[in-house]
Amino acid sequence: MRAVVITEAGGPEVLAVRDVPEPEPGPNDLTVEVAAAGVNRADLLQRLGQYPPPPGAPSWPGLEVSGRVVEVGAGVAGDGWRVGDRVAALLPGGGYAERVAVPAGLALPIPDELATIDAAALPEGVATVWSNLRAARLSPGETLLVRGGSGGIGSLAVQIAHALGTRVLATAGGPERTARLGALGAASSFDHRLPGLPDRVLSATDGLGVDVILDVLGAGGLAENLGMLAVDGRLVVIGLQQGRRGELDLSVLMAKRAAVLGTMLRSRPLEEKVAILDGVRRHVWPFVEDGTVHPVVHARLPFDQAPEAHRLLESGEAFGKVLLIP
Repeated sequence: MRAVVITEAGGPEVLAVRDVPEPEPGPNDLTVEVAAAGVNRADLLQRLGQYPPPPGAPSWPGLEVSGRVVEVGAGVAGDGWRVGDRVAALLPGGGYAERVAVPAGLALPIPDELATIDAAALPEGVATVWSNLRAARLSPGETLLVRGGSGGIGSLAVQIAHALGTRVLATAGGPERTARLGALGAASSFDHRLPGLPDRVLSATDGLGVDVILDVLGAGGLAENLGMLAVDGRLVVIGLQQGRRGELDLSVLMAKRAAVLGTMLRSRPLEEKVAILDGVRRHVWPFVEDGTVHPVVHARLPFDQAPEAHRLLESGEAFGKVLLIP
């Protein structure tokens, strides 16, 4: 089968379409003919040689796909899955290919009204958002700030948190992008390119700050984030776009009785991922089924334009997800 592989560590130009062995599914797996694969920042890091795939995963990138089931493992034949079912699936790697094998517990049924290709924009994002909102103990009526609300994960975080009864604030770069966040459910959105973001967020919360921050910046956002947290606030770091090491004023953290959490999804054991997807099915997927939460897709590019897909994500121009089509 064809796949987009990393020929060596480096820039987007090292991505190439090559023939690779077809997957060898286990008894608890579904074999899926891929309609589309989501492009994530983890893929960019893997391409640079900074984020190797976990043991047992294919060497080519891709953490999420959508497509049709072409084979059902004997161990899950009685679980309701059938050949021909449309699914969106979470993977440890290997999604940039024409076929994948995925544990049935990491597959989600695509609703009738949702296009198969666009469903590839959902699995990694919904799993990341749900698991981190749970870790942060976000409750209805609290206030969430999504930093990077225009990204693939951020655009889903705004929608999901809003659907769960949270007041959502979000950041993005430029007035057009912040306006789009309002359409996704953000009560207030802020242009992060303008100075004084903490003051603007505090003003929008009557000086109280936000209960939870979902942060993709990492080190570069630490001081601002701490200043925007409310008493008993929780900062959840899910990205490192502005660095891995930073300085934190612990006296402010203590005075606010605040907490800083860090999580990763890809490296979790299979049973933990299955539990996360089970929570997604019960608490988030109904919003996808009724259209309250929908994928936000910036571009759909063929496999041979994978270098351009990576450049697009690296540029920061994408609003929502970039997808690759076999």
